[in-house]
Amino acid sequence: MLSLEEPSQICRDLAQRLKSRRLQLTWSQAELASRAGIAPSTLKRFETTGQISLERLVMLAGTLGVLEGFEALFKLPRAATLDELEARVVRRKRGRRRPS
Repeated sequence: MLSLEEPSQICRDLAQRLKSRRLQLTWSQAELASRAGIAPSTLKRFETTGQISLERLVMLAGTLGVLEGFEALFKLPRAATLDELEARVVRRKRGRRRPS
């Protein structure tokens, strides 16, 4: 499914949802940052701009108990047939094989 939103808008929306979840838990920015093991300034910047490293975002998601959303990212659907499964195998076409 294609989104008409710009990546920066998706990031800001994600930051807003995280902030809403934090407020729902009645945690301050400092408390969430401390629990997640990140700098408070990193969380503040994320909530303001939507900019954060993927690693820090995963740390925040884990702290908030919402990691299951990440597990679904880039996951291939189950193959219905053996042919579909074999079609997904990426075969190396260039380069030398390393000796065994």
